[in-house]
Amino acid sequence: MQLQQTQRNNVKLRLGISGASGFGKTYSALQLAYGMTSDWSKIAVIDTENSSASLYSDLGNFNVLNLFPPYSPERYIEAIQTCEKANMDLIIIDSITHEWQGEGGCLQIHEKLGGRFQDWAKVKPRHQNFIDAILRSKCHIITTTRRKTDYSLDVGSNGKSKVVKHGTKEITSEGFEYELSVNFELINENHLCKVSKDRTNLFHGKPEFIINSATGKKLKAWCNQGVSLEDVKQEINATNTLEGLRHLYQKHRSLKQEIHSLIMARKSEIENTSQIVDNKQIINTKTIQNNGIDNSNTTSGQ
Repeated sequence: MQLQQTQRNNVKLRLGISGASGFGKTYSALQLAYGMTSDWSKIAVIDTENSSASLYSDLGNFNVLNLFPPYSPERYIEAIQTCEKANMDLIIIDSITHEWQGEGGCLQIHEKLGGRFQDWAKVKPRHQNFIDAILRSKCHIITTTRRKTDYSLDVGSNGKSKVVKHGTKEITSEGFEYELSVNFELINENHLCKVSKDRTNLFHGKPEFIINSATGKKLKAWCNQGVSLEDVKQEINATNTLEGLRHLYQKHRSLKQEIHSLIMARKSEIENTSQIVDNKQIINTKTIQNNGIDNSNTTSGQ
């Protein structure tokens, strides 16, 4: 265990947009994404909504990966990795609901295993791998989630059962919202939204609004408040000792996935340079020794 001083690094956004069908989840996500990237070609949409993203192709030349059943966690992970390998800056997963409730999704997987409580032990790790793929991605990620009206059956004061409406609920695993930096809830067909979670403090306590590209620009500025990856790369390249590299690795642990290969490459360079210096010293020592022997031989011969 080791204590270290806190430091803010540039972060990758993990943002959710939820709402009922027709409330504008896909359009809002695209507007926000463009505000963050200013480049449609660096945006990828993983589309499980019957190619709905392509309906907005007039906005710009963004990329689409149409994902069809089965909607298993592994297929979502593969889709995310495909976007990362294509060097996308931002990935929109539209939507994550199918991974939970769609054909071949977690609920169906659980049902096929027998639907028993103990069967979740086989399903939850697969779902967690999907969550981890989102959290560890090198790209900004926006997820969209369907919402449904949530009801419960309660017993009234007269002893009779009654149905109670509790508003709407996201159709995904319980607690997914906790993993996000920001979560927007679209509340009507006019794309008006409210914030249900906001670690950025950009929207907390403010009136309802419509998501647009300006929203994305605000979020990008928040993401870039800390030390950038380019700054860290320069620090690594300027370091000439192995102890210095260890210090940088500890200092920037939040970027360890991005800098690990850079650290190892610089480590090899330092070790190779050190080996060359050591070899030169050995050669110089031998030369001095040989010269000394030659001089002594010459002196004795005289």
